[in-house]
Amino acid sequence: MKLATFLTLFSLSSSALAASASDWRSKSIYQVLTDRFARTDGSTTAKCNPVGKYCGGTYQGIIKQLDYIQNMGFTAIWISPITFQIQTWTPYGEPWHGYWQQDLYKLNSAFGTADDLRALASALHNRGMYLMVDIVVNHNGWNGNASSVDYSVFKPFDNVKYYHSYCNVDYSNDTSIRDCWLGDSNVELVDLRTEDTSVAQEYQIWIEQLVSNYSIDGLRIDTVKHVDTDFWSGFGDAAGVFITGEITNGDPYGLCPYQNYMDSVLNYAMYYAATAAFSSTSGSMSGFVKQLNGMKGQCKDTTVLGSFSENHDQPRFASLTSDMSLAKNIIASTIMGDGIPIIYEGQEQHFSGAQDPYNREAVWLSGYNTDAPLYTFTASANQIRNHALYVDGDWLTYQNWVVYSDSANVAMRKGYDGYQTVTVLTNKGASSSNYTLSVTNTGYVNGTEVVDVLSCEALTAGQSGTLTVPMSQGLPKIYYPVEVLDCSGICGY
Repeated sequence: MKLATFLTLFSLSSSALAASASDWRSKSIYQVLTDRFARTDGSTTAKCNPVGKYCGGTYQGIIKQLDYIQNMGFTAIWISPITFQIQTWTPYGEPWHGYWQQDLYKLNSAFGTADDLRALASALHNRGMYLMVDIVVNHNGWNGNASSVDYSVFKPFDNVKYYHSYCNVDYSNDTSIRDCWLGDSNVELVDLRTEDTSVAQEYQIWIEQLVSNYSIDGLRIDTVKHVDTDFWSGFGDAAGVFITGEITNGDPYGLCPYQNYMDSVLNYAMYYAATAAFSSTSGSMSGFVKQLNGMKGQCKDTTVLGSFSENHDQPRFASLTSDMSLAKNIIASTIMGDGIPIIYEGQEQHFSGAQDPYNREAVWLSGYNTDAPLYTFTASANQIRNHALYVDGDWLTYQNWVVYSDSANVAMRKGYDGYQTVTVLTNKGASSSNYTLSVTNTGYVNGTEVVDVLSCEALTAGQSGTLTVPMSQGLPKIYYPVEVLDCSGICGY
């Protein structure tokens, strides 16, 4: 059975609206910057200067490349903000990214029409896939300094009374973080009074209409820690769909409390720990293990957090190391970890842009190469995740248990007896020598045949379920029992 066909059948219960956290828990998300993913004309040669200008990506372009996304095993996409933006050239170029909005009730026409956006939602839903839309509620964008703001251009918040007075953010003060302005004197991000009832109510009206009008299944929310926390309850009720928020904080004590206000947050704590562990052959595996265990104790539900190893705000992993084995390990940790995996467009092509804007390359320039090593690797990792949760829905809520770790290796068990995966990760890198690991506490019974779904090499569990794992070239392993692989299409089963 082809992977895309399997996933469509698996996801037929997907609804166009009111998708909850429990619905999203099973999804695997591909993050799309609309302007940089695919053009309506299908070009794979159109030039794209990452510094500043619109490059021509559209909703129709995404529709034409859904096979490329779905054949990697993804069951949802997250697209960049869709609202009307600053219309003039700024010192930082054009607002193709979508974070400098000026009118909530108009769309950014550069990406297509309202009908094009609805067509994208329909095309996804016809495949059993979900649509997540990035939104901003903290601010509006102004091309200029604070003293020159013309509040009348903002819709619907067209009066200075809806905004905080200008101040620079003091990150040691919570009130300042919520009330002061992001941006700078070139492009100010004019901070809304989200604690005001009138502002909150208008946002509730808007988001209810937006979700309904465009059949949106989930929301990613920008700059969450800069918004009044009391705002989120009414907003979430009005949206009626799953919400995950951006809080750029690597400390579980600073990150996890936001699950009291919304379904999910992007798991920056594990992002920083995984990057530190896998971006170097001398990375801290102990830090990775400590953070994984700490998150389970601090967060309300790690199984719905957004798990990622790249995004549009952080340097590409390949800008930190060119080692392909390390790249495969961090992708395996993202997809097989606790939470909803998110892969950023171009990560599967080993794009290597560093800081913004150089990490926002046009994906079409890769030619959508489906033979690229990380494309096929991502497809394999997503395939076993999708199969494992299809066989046993409880696999999703079983939090990863570290059953082996040392200075360079970690093995994690996820799932109950008979249906568990055992993922073995290493940061030794592609040039490492061969060695073996003795992994205990797998839950497999003596004599259980398991297969590494990435290499299709089989092992037999020994006494007390111990796996003697052969490690070579610094590659990760994902083991799963052979007896529950029937008809999966994985490794010929």
